[in-house]
Amino acid sequence: MTHSQKHIIGLVFYPGMTSLDIVGPQQVFSALPGVQIHRIWKTLDPIKTDDGMIVLPDTTFENCPSLDVVCIGGGLKQQAIVDDPEVLEFFQKQGKTAKFITSVCGGSEFLAKAGLLEGYRAATHWAMRQQLMSHLGVEVGTERVVVDRNRITGGGVTAGIDFGLTIASILYGEDTAKIIQLLLEYNPAPPFDAGSPEKAGSELVNKAMLFIQEMSDLELASSVA
Repeated sequence: MTHSQKHIIGLVFYPGMTSLDIVGPQQVFSALPGVQIHRIWKTLDPIKTDDGMIVLPDTTFENCPSLDVVCIGGGLKQQAIVDDPEVLEFFQKQGKTAKFITSVCGGSEFLAKAGLLEGYRAATHWAMRQQLMSHLGVEVGTERVVVDRNRITGGGVTAGIDFGLTIASILYGEDTAKIIQLLLEYNPAPPFDAGSPEKAGSELVNKAMLFIQEMSDLELASSVA
């Protein structure tokens, strides 16, 4: 699985993000030959994700090189970050030169607010589709991964692995992506057929939306306390 071409990949981490959004793709990217991965945030201080994982960034916005691939995920606390001028400025700057501008889950909202999804289709978490369409004017696809020219976006959380393999295929070819899929033994066989709103049905979707609202209210209450 050797390859002479090198690629610089930047993964943006932030407090309150969903770890699997980025950890899934990172696992795929780390198996690619010759890639350089940057884990990026404003500072090098430890970051706590929404599931309690602690991540240590190794690159700041200020010292980040020009990236071939820039990616950000979503998270329960993304609303505290998504309008941050420093974050949006970073994406606008990288968006001018990056070969691929990408996101997983609710990370598409960052791209949209940075003006990087205008005229593009995108995937996002199912609970954010209406937000992306109605408030940010993005044409939303329901696929696990949407590829629209050099914008590559994944759906919710676990779609990040599909997303990572899609990028691996684009950068290094299908055979390499298939080898990585096999090495990861990525052979999904979920115990329930309820992984999308279309499959889950309205009753379960409503319960899930209520759960999301309760979690958001708890996060808001804890931030005010």
